[in-house]
Amino acid sequence: MEGVEEEVERQVHGYQKWQIVAATAAITLTTLAAKDLVSNREDVYESIKNWVFRTGRSIPAVKRRIAESLDNSRKDLEKSMFEDNGLLSVQPPLKTLPPTGWTREQVLQEASNILREGKYEWRDGKISGGAFSGSDDMFTNLLEKIYGLFAFSNPLHADIFPGVRKMEAEIVRMTISLFHGTDEQCGCITSGGSESILMAMKAMRDWSREVKGVEKPEIVACVTVHAAFDKSASLLGIKIRKVPMDHNTCKVNIAAMRQAITSNTVMLVASAPEFPHGIIDDVEKIGALGQQYDVPVHVDCCMGGFILPFMEGAGYPLPPFDFRVPGVTSISADTHKYGNAPKGSSVIMYRSEKYRHYQYFVVPDWPGGIYASPTIPGSRAGGLVAVCWAALVYHGVDGYTETTRKIITTARHIKKQLKLIPEIQLFGDPLTSIVAFTSTNADIFKVGDILGQHGWHLTFIQYPSGLHICLTSLQNSDDFAERFVTDVKKAITEVGVHPGDSTGLGKVYGTAADIPDKFLIGEAAKVFLTCYYETEPSKDEELEEVNDTEGEETTKGI
Repeated sequence: MEGVEEEVERQVHGYQKWQIVAATAAITLTTLAAKDLVSNREDVYESIKNWVFRTGRSIPAVKRRIAESLDNSRKDLEKSMFEDNGLLSVQPPLKTLPPTGWTREQVLQEASNILREGKYEWRDGKISGGAFSGSDDMFTNLLEKIYGLFAFSNPLHADIFPGVRKMEAEIVRMTISLFHGTDEQCGCITSGGSESILMAMKAMRDWSREVKGVEKPEIVACVTVHAAFDKSASLLGIKIRKVPMDHNTCKVNIAAMRQAITSNTVMLVASAPEFPHGIIDDVEKIGALGQQYDVPVHVDCCMGGFILPFMEGAGYPLPPFDFRVPGVTSISADTHKYGNAPKGSSVIMYRSEKYRHYQYFVVPDWPGGIYASPTIPGSRAGGLVAVCWAALVYHGVDGYTETTRKIITTARHIKKQLKLIPEIQLFGDPLTSIVAFTSTNADIFKVGDILGQHGWHLTFIQYPSGLHICLTSLQNSDDFAERFVTDVKKAITEVGVHPGDSTGLGKVYGTAADIPDKFLIGEAAKVFLTCYYETEPSKDEELEEVNDTEGEETTKGI
């Protein structure tokens, strides 16, 4: 030690004390900055890449070209929305209230006319995940009557509508029981999977902030995690660290997830299953990571919420994925998917009240009174709560188990038959209701386009390119698997005979994959969202000069 002290004294000899302090501080700050740069190298790379693209978009000729492309996209989208779906043949669009109210008969007639429009018959089973029920007329009629009874009720006012509050509490408790919960577990009803995910992220962000002092919250999830996590992160100011999937299993890469955990991590995410490929992440291993690093684990079971719990009873057992797994702190499950409730309901569950407590929002000093809400909305539709409750008690364990058995049997048959097609390669080993596949020597997006021309409406997935079919109770016919696989074979054959560029959705996804600047894809998607709220096609006019704001392009009609 004496030698070290002598060497230090020799090195600093001749320097003033303030110089030594300043140099020490500079070295320390530089070291910390370098460490931060290394740990956030992906962020640095993205920032540089975005700056390059943003600079390129600022060139006037490029801006003009982008605006023209977006305008062409708008025209194509409007054609598909209005002309291809026949919406121009119905009643002229309403832009003001009728001077005189319509009669009951007029309202019903026009509503029936509008409902018939469109090029897909969703009840025929060729729609992938677009509808989860609707073939049981007795069940449909029951829900219509139940909704009518509760149409004007509001769970916000539990003192006025105590029955709706009772139904809501029972929905949560029944759902928790399916995930091997006890009286210690708790939850809330939400408007759908996205809100359930948002609530879980808010709860874990606020819990980690107060209990662990985390000021820059991050979550760690696989690249295949649902986009609702990105949306929620954007709204909540949370950073998402995306880690790769294992390319053989399509499950999250556990080693990469471990490396991505930092002192700012407030949540790890497991999907059961994930949407693109229908693969269930290794929940037990992720739960173990959560316990090791004291990080809450959320299981996104929105898609599989009312099918996974019944698989063992249907003869298709799975590894644990719920509250049986130590480390799992929250689970989201959609009642409006395989629970067969109408759209607008989901359940978010927590292992302990200590987590749900941080989901709540309260304003104690509002002049209008003490304001408190468990989820995002204030007033809510009591009718949706009532029909969700009715769907659960109508089906019961036996009903859901039988539906699950039929769906999984069909999915396994499709998986088995697709494996026999030389040109087809499955993504991982799907165990639930989604079967995803690609092609080794055919343009899979063009295969999807051809299937679309024959009435199929499959889901196009990307990075890597593929298609998936999401099976529901609408595909429970005995010959469905054979019809689907036969049409896939025909489409592959047709691609081989007539190779060429894709059209329709295939063209959209194929083009998107080749565009490195994803900002442009986002702008095109916003054009679609804008068209969604139009009552009729825009009039063709000359493009306006694009504005000078960062990368934004505008045209008339967009």
